[in-house]
Amino acid sequence: MDDMDKNNQTFVSEFLLMGLSGYPKAKIVYFVIILVMYLVLLTGNGVLIIASIFDSHLHTPMYFFLGNLSFLDICYTTSSVPSTLVSLISKKGNISFSGCAVQMFVGFAMGSTECLLLGMMAFDRYVAICNPLRYSIIMSKEVYVSMASASWFSGGINSVVQTSLAMRLPFCGNNVINHFTCEVLAVLKLACADISLNIVTMAISNMAFLVLPLLLIFFSYMFILYTILRMSSATGRRKAFSTCSAHLTVVGIFYGTVFFMYAKPKSQNLTGEDKSRISDKVISLFYGVVTPMLNPIIYSLRNKDVKAAVKYILKQKYIP
Repeated sequence: MDDMDKNNQTFVSEFLLMGLSGYPKAKIVYFVIILVMYLVLLTGNGVLIIASIFDSHLHTPMYFFLGNLSFLDICYTTSSVPSTLVSLISKKGNISFSGCAVQMFVGFAMGSTECLLLGMMAFDRYVAICNPLRYSIIMSKEVYVSMASASWFSGGINSVVQTSLAMRLPFCGNNVINHFTCEVLAVLKLACADISLNIVTMAISNMAFLVLPLLLIFFSYMFILYTILRMSSATGRRKAFSTCSAHLTVVGIFYGTVFFMYAKPKSQNLTGEDKSRISDKVISLFYGVVTPMLNPIIYSLRNKDVKAAVKYILKQKYIP
């Protein structure tokens, strides 16, 4: 029986990304929208990276983390958006097995690293507001560079584990992924083997890279709020709130979208299956394109230092 099962298994050399194949009229609209958002994303995050490098006023831990976040967003979207755009204007949405593995690896690595970086940024705000006199000592260059490096390394290791466990599974002929990208849950549905190990490791990964950073953010801002409320100066309170508002907005959008995608209960009602899948795709698109596009906009609009740095760079003609 085992030999027969092995013979019946078909090696999958590529996957077919369904995307919006059932909605041909919507493809052009989505193509234009995604392309515009992707160009805005590249421009906004690129300017933010250049500003954090060339303006000495932004050589601080917060803007170092922000530059890392912008670079991360560019890498994440570039791994999936171009293929999504191609699938929207072509009849074929196929992606090779190795291409799917690379896309999954980059998505996992960038997502895990972003969770940790957001936690590091919250800790930085905690030290800046609650321990301002010791800020330069606690958040020295060696410390914040090490924090960012640890985030990237941890995210990469997590991605190697999750991707290797997913792509080692046998796929028995069914290669249609009902998604825009090689999203791990969509790929695991195609496996013809026990995926309990994948589920367990993903649960551990979610605890380490979603829940723990979120707890760090929560407690950091509890202490920040307590410190702000004790300030006697109304100007000081407004300034402290202003320095945290952009980060809190980004955290809210990021975690809100992720938890909606992965923590919401899956409906077992077959009649509502198509609507549920379309909803998942739209939310995934929001997470993958809209959120990275909004990050530099939020920080630029809410931060005078970033605005001044961008104007300075444009004046110095660093950007042609």
